[in-house]
Amino acid sequence: MKKVLALFLALVMVIGCMSGCAKKSGDAGNDGTGNQGNTGNQTDNNGGGAATTTDKKDLMTIEFYDVAANYQGTQSGWFEKVVKDRFNLELSIIAPQVSGGDIYQTRSASGNLGDVVILDATDFADCVNNGLIKDISADIYNYPNLATYKDQIDYYNKGVGDGSKIYGIPTEMTNTSPTTLSEDVIYSSPLLRWDLYSGIGAPDIKDLDGLLDVLKQMKDKYPTNADGDPAYPFSLWPDWDGGDGMLGIANVVQLTTWYGEKIKGSAILRPDNTFTPITDKNASYYKMLKFLFKANQMGLLDPDSGTQKWDDACAKMSSGRVYLMWYSWQVGFWNSTDRLNDGTAFIFTPVQDQNYYAEADKYYGSGRVWGIGSKVDDAKYKRILEFLDWYASPEGCQFEHCGIEGFNYEKTADGKFKSINDNALMDNLPVPEEYGGMGYNDGNNAINQWIVGSISTNPNTGESYAKAYWASYKADTMGKTKQEWAARFGASEPVEWMKKNNKIVISPNVSVALPSDTPDIATARSQCNNELCDASWRMIFAKDEADFDKQWDDLAVTLDSFGFQDLYKFDVDKAQIEVDAKIAASK
Repeated sequence: MKKVLALFLALVMVIGCMSGCAKKSGDAGNDGTGNQGNTGNQTDNNGGGAATTTDKKDLMTIEFYDVAANYQGTQSGWFEKVVKDRFNLELSIIAPQVSGGDIYQTRSASGNLGDVVILDATDFADCVNNGLIKDISADIYNYPNLATYKDQIDYYNKGVGDGSKIYGIPTEMTNTSPTTLSEDVIYSSPLLRWDLYSGIGAPDIKDLDGLLDVLKQMKDKYPTNADGDPAYPFSLWPDWDGGDGMLGIANVVQLTTWYGEKIKGSAILRPDNTFTPITDKNASYYKMLKFLFKANQMGLLDPDSGTQKWDDACAKMSSGRVYLMWYSWQVGFWNSTDRLNDGTAFIFTPVQDQNYYAEADKYYGSGRVWGIGSKVDDAKYKRILEFLDWYASPEGCQFEHCGIEGFNYEKTADGKFKSINDNALMDNLPVPEEYGGMGYNDGNNAINQWIVGSISTNPNTGESYAKAYWASYKADTMGKTKQEWAARFGASEPVEWMKKNNKIVISPNVSVALPSDTPDIATARSQCNNELCDASWRMIFAKDEADFDKQWDDLAVTLDSFGFQDLYKFDVDKAQIEVDAKIAASK
Protein backbone atom coordinates (compact mmCIF):
# COMPACT_ATOMS: atom_id res chain seq x y z
CA MET A 1 0.00 0.00 0.00
CA LYS A 2 2.47 1.46 0.28
CA LYS A 3 5.05 5.77 0.93
CA VAL A 4 5.60 12.86 -7.06
CA LEU A 5 4.84 18.04 -10.96
CA ALA A 6 2.19 20.03 -11.75
CA LEU A 7 -0.40 17.40 -12.04
CA PHE A 8 0.11 16.83 -15.66
CA LEU A 9 3.84 17.24 -15.25
CA ALA A 10 4.06 14.23 -13.05
CA LEU A 11 6.14 11.68 -14.90
CA VAL A 12 8.20 10.89 -11.92
CA MET A 13 5.31 10.90 -9.59
CA VAL A 14 5.14 7.20 -10.06
CA ILE A 15 8.11 6.73 -7.98
CA GLY A 16 6.32 7.61 -4.27
CA CYS A 17 4.61 7.25 -3.07
CA MET A 18 1.08 5.61 -1.63
CA SER A 19 0.52 3.58 -1.53
CA GLY A 20 2.91 1.83 -4.01
CA CYS A 21 4.18 1.26 -7.41
CA ALA A 22 5.58 -1.51 -9.44
CA LYS A 23 8.51 -3.59 -8.25
CA LYS A 24 10.69 -0.90 -6.80
CA SER A 25 8.56 2.03 -7.84
CA GLY A 26 7.02 4.38 -5.39
CA ASP A 27 3.65 4.27 -3.66
CA ALA A 28 1.07 5.27 -1.49
CA GLY A 29 3.95 6.50 0.71
CA ASN A 30 4.91 9.18 -1.78
CA ASP A 31 3.66 12.66 -1.52
CA GLY A 32 2.35 12.87 -5.04
CA THR A 33 4.64 15.61 -6.24
CA GLY A 34 7.88 14.00 -7.21
CA ASN A 35 9.44 10.82 -8.41
CA GLN A 36 7.51 8.16 -6.79
CA GLY A 37 10.25 5.99 -7.96
CA ASN A 38 13.20 6.95 -5.94
CA THR A 39 15.43 8.91 -8.14
CA GLY A 40 18.16 11.23 -7.10
CA ASN A 41 21.44 12.60 -8.23
CA GLN A 42 25.14 12.17 -8.05
CA THR A 43 26.26 15.45 -6.66
CA ASP A 44 29.40 16.66 -4.97
CA ASN A 45 27.35 17.88 -2.00
CA ASN A 46 26.22 15.30 0.51
CA GLY A 47 24.48 17.95 2.55
CA GLY A 48 27.18 18.17 5.16
CA GLY A 49 26.53 14.64 6.34
CA ALA A 50 28.19 13.27 9.43
CA ALA A 51 31.66 11.91 8.87
CA THR A 52 31.25 8.29 7.88
CA THR A 53 34.03 6.74 9.93
CA THR A 54 32.58 3.25 10.20
CA ASP A 55 34.87 0.52 8.84
CA LYS A 56 33.05 -0.50 5.67
CA LYS A 57 35.51 -3.04 4.33
CA ASP A 58 33.05 -5.85 5.08
CA LEU A 59 29.79 -6.01 3.18
CA MET A 60 26.91 -5.78 5.64
CA THR A 61 23.30 -6.81 4.99
CA ILE A 62 20.56 -4.66 6.51
CA GLU A 63 17.08 -6.12 6.83
CA PHE A 64 14.31 -3.60 6.16
CA TYR A 65 10.85 -4.46 7.45
CA ASP A 66 8.94 -2.06 5.22
CA VAL A 67 5.18 -1.56 4.97
CA ALA A 68 5.69 0.78 2.00
CA ALA A 69 7.58 -1.72 -0.15
CA ASN A 70 5.98 -3.40 -3.15
CA TYR A 71 8.94 -5.70 -3.72
CA GLN A 72 10.45 -8.34 -1.45
CA GLY A 73 14.06 -9.42 -1.83
CA THR A 74 17.49 -7.88 -2.21
CA GLN A 75 17.88 -4.42 -3.71
CA SER A 76 19.51 -4.64 -7.13
CA GLY A 77 20.48 -2.38 -10.01
CA TRP A 78 21.42 1.26 -9.89
CA PHE A 79 20.22 1.97 -6.34
CA GLU A 80 22.06 -1.11 -5.11
CA LYS A 81 25.25 0.39 -6.56
CA VAL A 82 24.56 3.81 -5.02
CA VAL A 83 24.22 2.30 -1.54
CA LYS A 84 27.04 -0.20 -1.89
CA ASP A 85 29.49 2.40 -3.19
CA ARG A 86 28.82 4.69 -0.23
CA PHE A 87 28.21 2.30 2.65
CA ASN A 88 29.04 -1.23 1.47
CA LEU A 89 25.52 -2.16 2.49
CA GLU A 90 23.17 -4.69 0.96
CA LEU A 91 19.48 -3.96 1.49
CA SER A 92 17.21 -6.95 2.10
CA ILE A 93 13.56 -5.88 1.87
CA ILE A 94 10.79 -7.62 3.80
CA ALA A 95 7.46 -6.41 2.40
CA PRO A 96 4.21 -7.35 4.18
CA GLN A 97 2.36 -6.12 1.08
CA VAL A 98 4.00 -9.00 -0.75
CA SER A 99 4.29 -11.67 1.93
CA GLY A 100 1.06 -10.95 3.79
CA GLY A 101 0.16 -9.34 7.11
CA ASP A 102 0.89 -12.46 9.18
CA ILE A 103 4.60 -11.79 8.86
CA TYR A 104 4.20 -8.83 11.23
CA GLN A 105 2.92 -11.02 14.05
CA THR A 106 5.47 -13.73 13.33
CA ARG A 107 8.49 -11.45 13.34
CA SER A 108 7.23 -9.37 16.25
CA ALA A 109 6.78 -12.50 18.32
CA SER A 110 10.38 -13.47 17.55
CA GLY A 111 11.54 -10.19 19.10
CA ASN A 112 13.22 -9.00 15.90
CA LEU A 113 11.02 -7.26 13.35
CA GLY A 114 13.99 -6.00 11.34
CA ASP A 115 17.23 -4.01 11.49
CA VAL A 116 15.38 -1.00 10.07
CA VAL A 117 11.61 -0.82 10.29
CA ILE A 118 9.13 1.38 8.46
CA LEU A 119 5.70 1.13 10.05
CA ASP A 120 2.44 2.99 10.32
CA ALA A 121 2.56 5.19 13.42
CA THR A 122 0.20 3.16 15.59
CA ASP A 123 2.07 -0.10 14.98
CA PHE A 124 5.35 1.72 15.57
CA ALA A 125 4.20 2.91 19.00
CA ASP A 126 3.19 -0.66 19.86
CA CYS A 127 6.62 -1.91 18.81
CA VAL A 128 8.28 0.69 21.03
CA ASN A 129 6.19 -0.44 23.98
CA ASN A 130 7.07 -4.07 23.22
CA GLY A 131 10.81 -3.43 23.15
CA LEU A 132 11.30 -3.95 19.42
CA ILE A 133 12.67 -0.46 18.64
CA LYS A 134 16.00 1.00 19.70
CA ASP A 135 16.28 4.25 21.66
CA ILE A 136 18.35 6.56 19.43
CA SER A 137 18.16 9.66 21.65
CA ALA A 138 21.88 9.85 22.41
CA ASP A 139 23.01 9.67 18.79
CA ILE A 140 20.49 10.95 16.27
CA TYR A 141 21.32 14.64 16.47
CA ASN A 142 25.02 13.99 15.94
CA TYR A 143 24.00 13.47 12.33
CA PRO A 144 23.43 16.91 10.75
CA ASN A 145 20.95 15.98 8.03
CA LEU A 146 18.68 14.25 10.53
CA ALA A 147 19.21 17.13 12.97
CA THR A 148 17.77 19.47 10.33
CA TYR A 149 14.38 17.94 11.15
CA LYS A 150 14.81 18.00 14.93
CA ASP A 151 11.61 19.95 15.56
CA GLN A 152 9.50 17.45 13.64
CA ILE A 153 11.27 14.41 15.11
CA ASP A 154 10.93 15.75 18.65
CA TYR A 155 7.28 16.63 18.08
CA TYR A 156 6.47 13.11 16.93
CA ASN A 157 8.36 11.35 19.73
CA LYS A 158 6.56 13.27 22.49
CA GLY A 159 3.69 10.89 21.88
CA VAL A 160 5.76 7.69 21.86
CA GLY A 161 6.64 5.67 24.95
CA ASP A 162 6.90 8.01 27.92
CA GLY A 163 7.67 10.93 25.59
CA SER A 164 11.21 11.47 26.90
CA LYS A 165 13.20 9.53 24.28
CA ILE A 166 13.70 9.45 20.53
CA TYR A 167 12.68 6.22 18.83
CA GLY A 168 11.23 7.18 15.47
CA ILE A 169 11.87 9.37 12.44
CA PRO A 170 8.69 10.42 10.60
CA THR A 171 8.48 9.71 6.88
CA GLU A 172 8.28 12.41 4.18
CA MET A 173 8.86 15.43 6.40
CA THR A 174 9.14 18.75 4.60
CA ASN A 175 10.98 22.02 5.16
CA THR A 176 7.86 24.11 4.42
CA SER A 177 5.05 24.41 7.01
CA PRO A 178 2.16 22.27 8.31
CA THR A 179 -0.50 24.46 6.66
CA THR A 180 1.19 25.05 3.31
CA LEU A 181 -0.08 23.31 0.17
CA SER A 182 2.86 23.51 -2.23
CA GLU A 183 1.58 21.04 -4.80
CA ASP A 184 0.22 22.02 -8.17
CA VAL A 185 -1.70 18.77 -8.26
CA ILE A 186 -3.32 17.02 -5.31
CA TYR A 187 -2.92 13.36 -4.48
CA SER A 188 -6.23 12.21 -5.95
CA SER A 189 -8.44 13.79 -8.60
CA PRO A 190 -9.90 12.69 -11.97
CA LEU A 191 -7.16 12.68 -14.62
CA LEU A 192 -8.12 12.16 -18.27
CA ARG A 193 -6.11 11.70 -21.46
CA TRP A 194 -6.31 15.20 -22.90
CA ASP A 195 -6.28 14.14 -26.56
CA LEU A 196 -9.12 11.66 -26.08
CA TYR A 197 -11.17 14.09 -23.99
CA SER A 198 -10.56 16.85 -26.55
CA GLY A 199 -11.40 14.40 -29.30
CA ILE A 200 -14.99 14.24 -28.10
CA GLY A 201 -15.20 18.02 -27.73
CA ALA A 202 -13.97 18.43 -24.11
CA PRO A 203 -17.52 18.75 -22.75
CA ASP A 204 -18.35 20.14 -19.31
CA ILE A 205 -18.75 17.40 -16.71
CA LYS A 206 -21.49 18.05 -14.17
CA ASP A 207 -21.25 15.00 -11.88
CA LEU A 208 -20.23 11.34 -11.74
CA ASP A 209 -22.90 10.30 -14.22
CA GLY A 210 -21.62 12.99 -16.56
CA LEU A 211 -18.09 11.67 -16.10
CA LEU A 212 -19.27 8.18 -17.04
CA ASP A 213 -20.98 9.58 -20.14
CA VAL A 214 -17.74 11.29 -21.18
CA LEU A 215 -15.73 8.13 -20.59
CA LYS A 216 -18.25 6.11 -22.60
CA GLN A 217 -17.84 8.52 -25.51
CA MET A 218 -14.08 8.21 -25.22
CA LYS A 219 -14.17 4.42 -25.21
CA ASP A 220 -16.62 4.26 -28.10
CA LYS A 221 -14.41 6.51 -30.20
CA TYR A 222 -11.08 5.04 -29.02
CA PRO A 223 -11.71 1.36 -28.14
CA THR A 224 -8.05 0.31 -28.32
CA ASN A 225 -4.58 1.67 -27.76
CA ALA A 226 -2.20 2.40 -30.63
CA ASP A 227 -1.23 -1.27 -30.81
CA GLY A 228 -4.81 -2.47 -31.12
CA ASP A 229 -5.07 -3.81 -27.57
CA PRO A 230 -8.39 -3.26 -25.77
CA ALA A 231 -8.43 -0.13 -23.61
CA TYR A 232 -10.74 0.83 -20.76
CA PRO A 233 -11.32 4.02 -18.82
CA PHE A 234 -10.81 2.10 -15.54
CA SER A 235 -8.32 -0.61 -14.67
CA LEU A 236 -8.34 -1.51 -10.97
CA TRP A 237 -6.23 -3.80 -8.77
CA PRO A 238 -6.89 -5.38 -5.34
CA ASP A 239 -3.31 -5.57 -3.98
CA TRP A 240 -3.56 -2.56 -1.66
CA ASP A 241 -6.96 -3.24 -0.12
CA GLY A 242 -7.22 -2.59 3.59
CA GLY A 243 -3.87 -0.85 3.82
CA ASP A 244 -2.91 2.41 5.53
CA GLY A 245 -5.46 1.92 8.30
CA MET A 246 -8.43 2.10 5.97
CA LEU A 247 -11.35 -0.27 5.63
CA GLY A 248 -12.42 -1.24 2.15
CA ILE A 249 -10.80 -1.47 -1.25
CA ALA A 250 -8.10 1.09 -1.96
CA ASN A 251 -9.39 2.08 -5.38
CA VAL A 252 -12.66 3.22 -3.79
CA VAL A 253 -11.16 4.72 -0.64
CA GLN A 254 -9.04 7.16 -2.65
CA LEU A 255 -11.98 8.26 -4.80
CA THR A 256 -13.94 9.36 -1.72
CA THR A 257 -11.61 12.36 -1.46
CA TRP A 258 -13.20 13.77 -4.63
CA TYR A 259 -16.11 14.80 -2.43
CA GLY A 260 -14.09 16.26 0.42
CA GLU A 261 -14.36 13.16 2.57
CA LYS A 262 -11.58 11.06 4.08
CA ILE A 263 -11.73 7.45 5.26
CA LYS A 264 -10.55 7.02 8.86
CA GLY A 265 -10.76 3.29 9.47
CA SER A 266 -14.46 2.41 9.65
CA ALA A 267 -15.46 6.10 9.78
CA ILE A 268 -15.65 8.78 7.12
CA LEU A 269 -14.54 12.29 8.03
CA ARG A 270 -16.74 14.90 6.37
CA PRO A 271 -15.61 18.41 5.31
CA ASP A 272 -17.38 19.89 8.36
CA ASN A 273 -15.24 17.69 10.69
CA THR A 274 -18.12 15.39 11.62
CA PHE A 275 -18.12 11.63 11.09
CA THR A 276 -20.38 9.07 9.50
CA PRO A 277 -19.99 5.28 9.19
CA ILE A 278 -18.40 3.87 6.07
CA THR A 279 -21.69 1.95 5.66
CA ASP A 280 -23.74 5.16 5.29
CA LYS A 281 -25.54 4.99 1.92
CA ASN A 282 -25.47 8.81 1.75
CA ALA A 283 -21.70 8.97 2.14
CA SER A 284 -18.85 8.71 -0.31
CA TYR A 285 -17.77 5.05 -0.02
CA TYR A 286 -21.19 3.89 -1.21
CA LYS A 287 -21.26 6.69 -3.79
CA MET A 288 -17.90 5.81 -5.33
CA LEU A 289 -18.51 2.06 -5.16
CA LYS A 290 -21.74 2.53 -7.09
CA PHE A 291 -19.87 4.76 -9.54
CA LEU A 292 -17.54 1.85 -10.34
CA PHE A 293 -20.51 -0.55 -10.53
CA LYS A 294 -22.13 1.73 -13.10
CA ALA A 295 -18.86 1.91 -14.99
CA ASN A 296 -18.80 -1.86 -15.23
CA GLN A 297 -22.43 -1.95 -16.34
CA MET A 298 -21.49 0.45 -19.16
CA GLY A 299 -18.52 -1.66 -20.28
CA LEU A 300 -15.98 0.88 -19.01
CA LEU A 301 -14.18 -1.33 -16.47
CA ASP A 302 -11.29 -3.59 -17.33
CA PRO A 303 -12.67 -7.11 -16.67
CA ASP A 304 -9.34 -8.08 -15.07
CA SER A 305 -9.77 -5.44 -12.37
CA GLY A 306 -10.77 -7.73 -9.52
CA THR A 307 -7.94 -10.22 -9.98
CA GLN A 308 -4.98 -8.54 -11.67
CA LYS A 309 -1.82 -7.59 -9.80
CA TRP A 310 -0.40 -4.10 -9.51
CA ASP A 311 2.31 -4.94 -12.04
CA ASP A 312 -0.36 -5.89 -14.58
CA ALA A 313 -2.16 -2.59 -14.05
CA CYS A 314 1.14 -0.71 -14.43
CA ALA A 315 1.79 -2.39 -17.77
CA LYS A 316 -1.63 -1.31 -19.02
CA MET A 317 -1.10 2.28 -17.88
CA SER A 318 2.24 2.52 -19.63
CA SER A 319 0.89 1.02 -22.86
CA GLY A 320 -2.03 3.43 -23.20
CA ARG A 321 -4.77 0.99 -22.21
CA VAL A 322 -6.21 3.15 -19.40
CA TYR A 323 -8.12 6.40 -20.00
CA LEU A 324 -8.68 7.63 -16.44
CA MET A 325 -6.21 7.80 -13.56
CA TRP A 326 -6.80 9.15 -10.06
CA TYR A 327 -3.45 9.13 -8.25
CA SER A 328 -1.26 12.09 -9.14
CA TRP A 329 1.79 9.87 -9.45
CA GLN A 330 0.06 7.39 -11.78
CA VAL A 331 0.63 9.66 -14.73
CA GLY A 332 4.32 8.88 -14.43
CA PHE A 333 3.53 5.67 -16.30
CA TRP A 334 2.47 7.72 -19.31
CA ASN A 335 3.19 11.44 -19.22
CA SER A 336 6.47 12.47 -20.79
CA THR A 337 7.74 15.78 -22.09
CA ASP A 338 6.77 14.77 -25.61
CA ARG A 339 3.27 13.72 -24.59
CA LEU A 340 2.70 16.83 -22.54
CA ASN A 341 3.75 18.88 -25.53
CA ASP A 342 1.82 16.98 -28.21
CA GLY A 343 -1.41 16.95 -26.19
CA THR A 344 -1.59 13.22 -25.39
CA ALA A 345 -0.83 13.48 -21.65
CA PHE A 346 -3.11 12.92 -18.66
CA ILE A 347 -4.33 16.01 -16.83
CA PHE A 348 -6.86 16.96 -14.14
CA THR A 349 -10.35 17.39 -15.55
CA PRO A 350 -12.86 19.20 -13.30
CA VAL A 351 -16.18 17.64 -12.35
CA GLN A 352 -18.49 20.45 -11.30
CA ASP A 353 -20.09 18.92 -8.19
CA GLN A 354 -16.81 17.76 -6.68
CA ASN A 355 -14.93 19.39 -3.80
CA TYR A 356 -11.48 17.85 -3.45
CA TYR A 357 -9.83 16.83 -0.19
CA ALA A 358 -6.11 17.54 -0.01
CA GLU A 359 -3.52 17.13 2.71
CA ALA A 360 -1.20 20.07 3.35
CA ASP A 361 2.53 19.53 3.00
CA LYS A 362 3.67 16.68 5.21
CA TYR A 363 5.75 18.92 7.47
CA TYR A 364 5.41 16.59 10.45
CA GLY A 365 5.44 13.46 8.32
CA SER A 366 3.04 11.28 6.40
CA GLY A 367 1.91 8.95 9.18
CA ARG A 368 4.60 6.31 8.83
CA VAL A 369 7.76 6.12 10.89
CA TRP A 370 11.36 4.89 10.49
CA GLY A 371 13.02 3.10 13.39
CA ILE A 372 16.01 0.89 14.16
CA GLY A 373 15.47 -2.60 15.56
CA SER A 374 16.39 -3.08 19.18
CA LYS A 375 18.53 -6.15 18.43
CA VAL A 376 21.08 -4.50 16.11
CA ASP A 377 24.67 -4.57 17.32
CA ASP A 378 26.83 -1.47 17.69
CA ALA A 379 28.58 -1.77 14.31
CA LYS A 380 25.34 -2.22 12.41
CA TYR A 381 23.64 0.52 14.44
CA LYS A 382 26.29 3.07 13.49
CA ARG A 383 26.22 2.17 9.82
CA ILE A 384 22.41 2.37 9.76
CA LEU A 385 22.50 5.86 11.28
CA GLU A 386 25.07 6.94 8.69
CA PHE A 387 22.84 5.55 5.96
CA LEU A 388 19.73 7.27 7.32
CA ASP A 389 21.58 10.58 7.64
CA TRP A 390 22.67 10.31 4.01
CA TYR A 391 19.13 9.30 3.04
CA ALA A 392 17.93 12.62 4.52
CA SER A 393 20.74 14.61 2.86
CA PRO A 394 20.43 16.60 -0.37
CA GLU A 395 22.44 13.96 -2.22
CA GLY A 396 20.27 11.15 -0.89
CA CYS A 397 17.09 13.06 -1.66
CA GLN A 398 18.28 13.70 -5.19
CA PHE A 399 18.72 9.97 -5.78
CA GLU A 400 15.31 9.33 -4.26
CA HIS A 401 13.36 12.06 -6.00
CA CYS A 402 15.31 13.21 -9.06
CA GLY A 403 17.20 10.22 -10.40
CA ILE A 404 20.75 9.66 -11.59
CA GLU A 405 22.71 12.70 -12.67
CA GLY A 406 23.67 12.25 -16.32
CA PHE A 407 20.87 9.77 -16.88
CA ASN A 408 17.66 11.30 -15.45
CA TYR A 409 18.80 14.90 -15.34
CA GLU A 410 21.73 17.20 -15.94
CA LYS A 411 22.88 20.41 -14.31
CA THR A 412 22.33 23.67 -16.13
CA ALA A 413 24.71 26.63 -16.17
CA ASP A 414 22.84 28.26 -13.28
CA GLY A 415 23.25 25.16 -11.08
CA LYS A 416 19.66 23.99 -11.42
CA PHE A 417 18.48 20.71 -12.93
CA LYS A 418 17.04 19.84 -16.33
CA SER A 419 15.26 16.54 -16.96
CA ILE A 420 16.52 14.03 -19.53
CA ASN A 421 15.27 10.52 -20.36
CA ASP A 422 11.99 11.28 -18.65
CA ASN A 423 10.60 8.01 -20.00
CA ALA A 424 13.15 6.04 -17.94
CA LEU A 425 10.57 4.71 -15.51
CA MET A 426 7.70 3.98 -17.88
CA ASP A 427 9.93 2.31 -20.48
CA ASN A 428 12.37 0.77 -17.98
CA LEU A 429 15.27 2.24 -19.96
CA PRO A 430 18.57 0.36 -19.66
CA VAL A 431 20.92 2.02 -17.20
CA PRO A 432 24.60 2.28 -18.19
CA GLU A 433 26.86 -0.14 -16.37
CA GLU A 434 28.66 2.73 -14.70
CA TYR A 435 25.41 3.43 -12.85
CA GLY A 436 24.67 -0.21 -12.05
CA GLY A 437 23.13 -1.60 -15.24
CA MET A 438 19.73 -3.35 -15.54
CA GLY A 439 16.57 -1.41 -16.35
CA TYR A 440 15.88 1.84 -14.54
CA ASN A 441 12.64 0.59 -12.97
CA ASP A 442 14.28 -2.75 -12.15
CA GLY A 443 16.91 -0.92 -10.11
CA ASN A 444 14.58 1.58 -8.49
CA ASN A 445 14.82 2.15 -4.75
CA ALA A 446 12.87 -0.77 -3.31
CA ILE A 447 12.52 0.94 0.07
CA ASN A 448 9.84 3.07 -1.58
CA GLN A 449 9.66 5.46 1.35
CA TRP A 450 11.44 8.72 2.13
CA ILE A 451 12.56 10.65 5.17
CA VAL A 452 12.29 13.98 3.31
CA GLY A 453 9.33 14.62 1.03
CA SER A 454 9.96 15.53 -2.60
CA ILE A 455 8.09 18.85 -2.33
CA SER A 456 10.86 20.11 -0.01
CA THR A 457 13.35 22.66 -1.30
CA ASN A 458 16.70 21.29 -2.41
CA PRO A 459 19.42 23.60 -1.01
CA ASN A 460 21.67 22.68 -3.94
CA THR A 461 19.27 24.25 -6.46
CA GLY A 462 16.77 26.40 -4.56
CA GLU A 463 13.99 24.40 -6.26
CA SER A 464 11.89 21.47 -5.15
CA TYR A 465 13.32 17.97 -5.43
CA ALA A 466 10.21 17.09 -7.43
CA LYS A 467 11.03 17.70 -11.06
CA ALA A 468 7.52 18.90 -11.81
CA TYR A 469 8.41 22.15 -10.09
CA TRP A 470 11.72 22.80 -11.81
CA ALA A 471 11.61 25.94 -13.95
CA SER A 472 13.29 24.00 -16.76
CA TYR A 473 10.68 21.24 -16.65
CA LYS A 474 7.79 23.67 -16.63
CA ALA A 475 9.28 25.46 -19.62
CA ASP A 476 9.95 22.21 -21.46
CA THR A 477 6.38 21.00 -20.93
CA MET A 478 4.52 24.21 -21.67
CA GLY A 479 3.06 22.65 -24.80
CA LYS A 480 -0.27 21.61 -26.24
CA THR A 481 -1.68 19.83 -23.16
CA LYS A 482 -1.05 22.66 -20.70
CA GLN A 483 -1.81 25.47 -23.11
CA GLU A 484 -5.15 24.03 -24.20
CA TRP A 485 -6.05 23.06 -20.62
CA ALA A 486 -5.28 26.55 -19.33
CA ALA A 487 -7.34 28.13 -22.09
CA ARG A 488 -10.23 25.76 -21.40
CA PHE A 489 -10.31 26.14 -17.59
CA GLY A 490 -8.82 29.57 -16.93
CA ALA A 491 -5.96 28.56 -14.62
CA SER A 492 -2.33 27.62 -15.05
CA GLU A 493 -2.37 24.67 -12.65
CA PRO A 494 -5.01 22.32 -11.17
CA VAL A 495 -4.66 23.54 -7.57
CA GLU A 496 -4.92 27.13 -8.81
CA TRP A 497 -8.22 26.20 -10.49
CA MET A 498 -9.46 24.48 -7.33
CA LYS A 499 -8.62 27.47 -5.15
CA LYS A 500 -10.13 29.98 -7.59
CA ASN A 501 -13.36 27.98 -7.72
CA ASN A 502 -13.53 27.07 -4.00
CA LYS A 503 -13.25 23.39 -4.86
CA ILE A 504 -10.64 22.25 -2.36
CA VAL A 505 -10.61 21.26 1.33
CA ILE A 506 -7.06 21.56 2.69
CA SER A 507 -6.32 19.53 5.81
CA PRO A 508 -3.38 20.74 7.94
CA ASN A 509 -0.55 18.32 8.66
CA VAL A 510 -0.24 17.24 12.30
CA SER A 511 1.57 14.54 14.24
CA VAL A 512 -0.37 13.00 17.12
CA ALA A 513 -0.20 9.75 19.07
CA LEU A 514 -3.31 7.64 18.49
CA PRO A 515 -4.51 4.68 20.55
CA SER A 516 -3.83 1.14 19.37
CA ASP A 517 -6.55 -1.42 18.77
CA THR A 518 -7.56 -3.56 21.71
CA PRO A 519 -7.64 -7.30 20.93
CA ASP A 520 -11.42 -7.18 20.44
CA ILE A 521 -11.21 -4.14 18.17
CA ALA A 522 -8.38 -5.71 16.18
CA THR A 523 -10.49 -8.80 15.58
CA ALA A 524 -13.52 -6.75 14.58
CA ARG A 525 -11.39 -4.62 12.26
CA SER A 526 -9.90 -7.62 10.50
CA GLN A 527 -13.27 -9.34 10.04
CA CYS A 528 -15.05 -6.17 8.93
CA ASN A 529 -12.32 -5.23 6.50
CA ASN A 530 -12.21 -8.67 4.89
CA GLU A 531 -15.96 -8.71 4.48
CA LEU A 532 -16.12 -5.14 3.18
CA CYS A 533 -13.37 -5.77 0.62
CA ASP A 534 -14.88 -9.02 -0.60
CA ALA A 535 -18.37 -7.54 -0.79
CA SER A 536 -17.13 -4.39 -2.54
CA TRP A 537 -15.59 -6.37 -5.38
CA ARG A 538 -18.73 -8.47 -5.70
CA MET A 539 -20.85 -5.31 -5.84
CA ILE A 540 -18.70 -3.70 -8.53
CA PHE A 541 -19.42 -6.75 -10.67
CA ALA A 542 -23.06 -7.15 -9.52
CA LYS A 543 -25.49 -8.24 -12.23
CA ASP A 544 -27.80 -5.24 -11.82
CA GLU A 545 -28.68 -2.37 -9.49
CA ALA A 546 -31.10 -4.44 -7.43
CA ASP A 547 -28.36 -7.00 -6.82
CA PHE A 548 -25.94 -4.21 -5.88
CA ASP A 549 -28.30 -2.68 -3.32
CA LYS A 550 -29.24 -6.04 -1.82
CA GLN A 551 -25.59 -6.91 -1.36
CA TRP A 552 -24.97 -3.56 0.32
CA ASP A 553 -27.85 -4.06 2.74
CA ASP A 554 -26.68 -7.60 3.50
CA LEU A 555 -23.15 -6.27 4.05
CA ALA A 556 -24.31 -3.82 6.72
CA VAL A 557 -26.01 -6.65 8.64
CA THR A 558 -22.94 -8.87 8.40
CA LEU A 559 -20.61 -6.10 9.56
CA ASP A 560 -22.78 -5.42 12.58
CA SER A 561 -22.50 -9.10 13.51
CA PHE A 562 -18.71 -8.65 13.53
CA GLY A 563 -18.87 -5.75 15.99
CA PHE A 564 -18.90 -2.89 13.48
CA GLN A 565 -20.68 -0.46 15.79
CA ASP A 566 -18.03 -0.84 18.49
CA LEU A 567 -15.33 -0.49 15.86
CA TYR A 568 -16.94 2.66 14.48
CA LYS A 569 -17.14 4.27 17.93
CA PHE A 570 -13.49 3.41 18.56
CA ASP A 571 -12.41 4.88 15.21
CA VAL A 572 -14.39 8.08 15.70
CA ASP A 573 -12.89 8.64 19.16
CA LYS A 574 -9.43 7.94 17.74
CA ALA A 575 -9.83 10.20 14.71
CA GLN A 576 -11.25 13.02 16.82
CA ILE A 577 -7.83 13.39 18.46
CA GLU A 578 -6.35 14.12 15.05
CA VAL A 579 -9.21 16.40 14.03
CA ASP A 580 -8.79 18.48 17.16
CA ALA A 581 -5.08 18.85 16.43
CA LYS A 582 -5.83 19.91 12.84
CA ILE A 583 -8.33 22.52 14.03
CA ALA A 584 -5.75 23.88 16.47
CA ALA A 585 -3.10 23.99 13.71
CA SER A 586 -5.44 26.04 11.52
CA LYS A 587 -5.82 28.84 14.08
